[in-house]
Amino acid sequence: MNIGEASRRSGLPPKTIRYYEEVGLVSPSRARNGYRDYGERDVHLLRFLQRSRSLGFSIEEARKLLSLYGDEHRHSEDVRRLATRRMVEIDRKIEELNSLKRALEALTDQCAGDEGPDCPILDEIAGEGAVVARQPSRI
Repeated sequence: MNIGEASRRSGLPPKTIRYYEEVGLVSPSRARNGYRDYGERDVHLLRFLQRSRSLGFSIEEARKLLSLYGDEHRHSEDVRRLATRRMVEIDRKIEELNSLKRALEALTDQCAGDEGPDCPILDEIAGEGAVVARQPSRI
């Protein structure tokens, strides 16, 4: 099947499929005319990659998972270790996002939200914070 059909069946855009080929995650055969020729196994692997990426695994982690998936002598502990590392990273990102949310909540609480020009949110973004008073504009 051509890349359009593989795209439709895998749910991945052709550009992503080409990228996965470029980085060596999939390697479809080539027809006589030089076009990519995807088989059922390629589509299955593309779906596997799509799902692993949707779970937050990096390209290299997806490569490792794909390798483990194809290894009948694999140890499930290797897969579990990868998943556990990914969860630790997700927890770190969640804490980072919660910290950002708390900072924005504090700034939003300080903002009058009226028609006046003073805005602690903009002052913080500008690096002025509450220390430097906003200079009136001279237009």
